[in-house]
Amino acid sequence: MAVLTITKDNFQSEVLQSDKPVLLDFWATWCGPCRMVSPIVDEIAGERGDIKVGKVNIDDQMELAQQFGVMSIPTLVVIKNGEIANKAVGAMPKDNILALL
Repeated sequence: MAVLTITKDNFQSEVLQSDKPVLLDFWATWCGPCRMVSPIVDEIAGERGDIKVGKVNIDDQMELAQQFGVMSIPTLVVIKNGEIANKAVGAMPKDNILALL
C-alpha cells in the first residue's frame, strides 16, 4: 500500500475512521534522523497490507503535531480504532518499528 500524506483535512477519514491500524510518521525535510527512518517506513508500507502508513510533515501540519504532543522528530505513532496504541521517538531499526505495531 502506498504511503499517505496525512493533513488535518484527511486525518479524520484516513486515520481516526480507518478499519486498519495506522502507523504515522511525524517528520520534517530538515531532520536527518527522519531521512534515515523514511525509507524504512516506506518499505513497511509496501510489505504490510494489513496496516495503513501515513506521513505528517510537522512544518506543514503544526496542528496535528501539537495534537500528538510531538516535541522531537521523528515520532512514530500507531493508531488503532481511533486511539493511540503506541508511540516512539527517534530513529530506530525496522524491527523496532514493526514491534510498535
